[in-house]
Amino acid sequence: MADIAVTRERRDGETRVAATPETVRKLIAMGFALTVEAGAGLAASFPDADYEAAGAKLAPDAKTAVAGADIVFGVRGPAPETIGALKPGAIVAAALNPYVDRVTLDALAAGGATAFAMEFVPRITRAQAMDILSSQANLAGYRAVIEAAEAYGRAMPMMMTAAGTVAAAKVFVMGVGVAGLQAIATARRLGAVVTATDVRPATKEQVESLGAKFLAVEDEEFKNAQTAGGYAREMSAEYQAKQAALVSSHIAKQDIVITTALIPGRPAPKLVSAEQVASMRPGSVLVDLAVEQGGNVVGAQPGEKVVTEGGVMILGAPNLPGRIAADASALYARNLMAFAGLFLDKEGKLAPDYEDEILKAALVTQGGAVTHPNLKA
Repeated sequence: MADIAVTRERRDGETRVAATPETVRKLIAMGFALTVEAGAGLAASFPDADYEAAGAKLAPDAKTAVAGADIVFGVRGPAPETIGALKPGAIVAAALNPYVDRVTLDALAAGGATAFAMEFVPRITRAQAMDILSSQANLAGYRAVIEAAEAYGRAMPMMMTAAGTVAAAKVFVMGVGVAGLQAIATARRLGAVVTATDVRPATKEQVESLGAKFLAVEDEEFKNAQTAGGYAREMSAEYQAKQAALVSSHIAKQDIVITTALIPGRPAPKLVSAEQVASMRPGSVLVDLAVEQGGNVVGAQPGEKVVTEGGVMILGAPNLPGRIAADASALYARNLMAFAGLFLDKEGKLAPDYEDEILKAALVTQGGAVTHPNLKA
């Protein structure tokens, strides 16, 4: 029987947990034994008693929890003292942020851990249930709108009252991935007038299906801007200038702008300039979902609400899924549970097939070295 350990997250502001009582029960039914560090789920509203009732063994601290574990689940990469307590060859599965957090990656390699970066799970049909980027981005898009609505000093929907009419808020979503689509849907539910933009033509239909309006210079170049694999082609300087002018004039009229653009392994692209921020009305709000990777909005600061001289608010809220810790943990824990199934053979014994396309794509350290081709020094 393989042992899985779950520890309390130690990164500042991290409220999620890598297993819930629900997934503990299901993992035990799959043939695993579970050890959970005391207090691991408290910030996500999962008390220790619920883990014990689900069949987990409680450990007083992280070192005790991982000491005999074959597998360690985490939301973020483990703390240095936890890595030092791992047994040789232990499997670690977490969102390791390997392009940025090289210190943790190298420590895992030096400690002999077999580490999997859950961000690297390929987006293929087999792996949909393991896709942490989608599950967490979905909640981030929702929470971004809630954060914006809280900061915005006016109502979101149009209201017709005896004292007059309240105009609906105008919301502009930049980037129509998983987070962007959920932001559109949430803003529409709250009654806002929503527009959205993306460099991929195929997203237009998705935007319009949610009741929002798509914004782009829709010329022949735009219509051919997507490759057969679904990625965006690099656009000409002439097109970029036309699109920038359209976006600039649009941003100036918006009450709320939400940016969601991320590029794996690279700083987030700048989508909103200081001049565009300055063009917005006092009391307008920008929410930058990419703030932890450099930000899409010039002036955004991680963990801060920046108020410009013109009275525009820029929210650099990091870890938005962590602000909905119970649901974010539930989805993340199910992703890990599905991933754990790949570690077992047909007899239910711990025997990972490292040639499996999912495990191979997510593997970052093994045998004392960093093994992923994109991460080798």
